[in-house]
Amino acid sequence: MLQAVKHPSIKEKGVNRLIDEVDQLRVSAFQRAELDHRSLLGQYSTPPPIATLMASFFKSDRTDVRLLDPGAGVGSLTSAYIARLCNQQKKPKSLQVTAYEIDPKLKGYLGRSFAICGHACAKAGISFDGRISGEDFIASAVALLETTLFGNDNRKFDAVILNPPYKKINSVSEHRRLLRRVGIETSNLYTAFLALSVLLLDPGGQLVAITPRSFCNGPYFRPFRQLFLREMSIRHVHLFESRTEAFSEDEVLQENIIIHAIKTKQKNQNTNVSTSLGPTDTPSVRVMTPKALVRPNDPQQFIHIIANDAGSRATDLMGRLSNSLDDIGLSVSTGPVVDFRCKSCLKAEPAPGSVPLIYPSHFADGWVKWPRLGHKKPNACLLNDRSRKWLVPSSVYVLTKRFSAKEEARRIVAAVFDPDLVQCELVAFENHLNYFHEKGRGIPMNLAKGLAVYLNSTVTDTYFRQFNGHTQVNASDLRSLKFPGREELEKLGQLIGDRFPGSDEIDHLVESRFPRWLKNRE
Repeated sequence: MLQAVKHPSIKEKGVNRLIDEVDQLRVSAFQRAELDHRSLLGQYSTPPPIATLMASFFKSDRTDVRLLDPGAGVGSLTSAYIARLCNQQKKPKSLQVTAYEIDPKLKGYLGRSFAICGHACAKAGISFDGRISGEDFIASAVALLETTLFGNDNRKFDAVILNPPYKKINSVSEHRRLLRRVGIETSNLYTAFLALSVLLLDPGGQLVAITPRSFCNGPYFRPFRQLFLREMSIRHVHLFESRTEAFSEDEVLQENIIIHAIKTKQKNQNTNVSTSLGPTDTPSVRVMTPKALVRPNDPQQFIHIIANDAGSRATDLMGRLSNSLDDIGLSVSTGPVVDFRCKSCLKAEPAPGSVPLIYPSHFADGWVKWPRLGHKKPNACLLNDRSRKWLVPSSVYVLTKRFSAKEEARRIVAAVFDPDLVQCELVAFENHLNYFHEKGRGIPMNLAKGLAVYLNSTVTDTYFRQFNGHTQVNASDLRSLKFPGREELEKLGQLIGDRFPGSDEIDHLVESRFPRWLKNRE
């Protein structure tokens, strides 16, 4: 049930102090909250600079505003939104806020924040109606949407501001079942909150959210992207150059973005992309066309975010290549050996009756160097009836890391597996690797060298980062790339001897060949 917040008679607060006072409640609340408890709920509190930046994206000209704040926490986002309304020249007459917070510990702080917000609105001449619900937002939103389907449009909103929880949803959970009732298919709480918020918006309504960037790509988020791009027009995206800047108080490994979108069928508006080191730094801004943001012929509907000149150039070059992996006769798969599921088969060192087990830690200077003795990861996998189905025939392959450290210069890191360097009949590729192959078997050495150089180049990595916003590189992401022709890659590979060149030389080799690759295409 929603409860109306009646603020007590306390000393009137100045608008400029509103955010600071609510933040004192945030600090107090999250100092008291156990880290494990916050992790269980997927909670990350919003610092004032982030909340203020998010509120600045709203364009408010309505007389009466209905704001939704799902997963409100202590009310940091609502207070920033209200501070913006109170400070703007043309103020609304009324503001109705509906906030959801399932954590009873935070709900009490939220009530105190609304009291402060109510006094700020009163001083600015805005009628304030604050409602707090302790219900599960997903269950409540689904109920509201099902009611709306029968003609009751009084429960929709003009604006949504949210920092949703980040947590996976089990495929057989109650949340998944509820979401499917209103046509939403997604595997994470943050995209579930976003999708429900979109459906609860009135036409012309605005949404501002800070979320992981991971929804921009990957097959798991494709249904969400289809829904979001069908209903919304993305008007602004803000990126932080530092992965940890947005939530410096929490251990957030995802790359986060702020997105501002309007619910409209008109999709011909450009998107501003701004970038800054932190939320208070002066940003650089670029403009992207709708076709650059989402390619019209892309069935996956990946969202590309171009932040600088290097990204624009990479998009131009890569966009003019036409070859898919299928076109050059290759496939990419994820390493089949999941080590924690087959511990009894793993050996620290090579032993009779075992085969080489390859991890990302075996990458060295463009090649796979095996074994790596004294390392914390095992080097071998026992050959038996259980493990045989995980193994591939020894041959030449190109491997890439599926996970990169956040401080690594490259998101895509490739190396060549050479059977002359690792002599065996069968080999095991661990699950933290992807491997390029030709119908399950190896590929010619020159093709492998050329492909590895291409994947390790700055232009490929820059392009890849425009739609991949986390440290994971999945096989499906690699399939979305475009490539030079097979013959061109083989010619590139012929230039590589026993030693792979360094990064600068790789970039020179690849960049110098783009004019030829594009000319051959034309």
